[in-house]
Amino acid sequence: METLALGHAQISVTIDERVQQQQGFAHGGLIFSLADSAAGYAALTMLPLDMEVMTAELKINYLATTKGTLTATGRVLKPGKRLIVVAADVWAELDGTCKHIAAVQGTMVPVKT
Repeated sequence: METLALGHAQISVTIDERVQQQQGFAHGGLIFSLADSAAGYAALTMLPLDMEVMTAELKINYLATTKGTLTATGRVLKPGKRLIVVAADVWAELDGTCKHIAAVQGTMVPVKT
């Protein structure tokens, strides 16, 4: 976890051989999971301490392949009691260059712990 604030979360991971697909790029499952986690933690910051969130649905657009370090930034678009609409963007940094590699939007469901 890089940063956590009200309605915002940022998570990073370095790509290595354990999370690469067959051509050596970041696996789509890793990108999706990172975005899901960032969006979920962003939603969680909007809730009381006795609540958790579960992903109800999440849609991803893969924009580019990548290597290097991934950073997902999640944010709350619309908080609610029953549903929280979230978004996340995933960026890749390699050799000092950043590129936008995925855009995500979805819905989180608050649940009592």
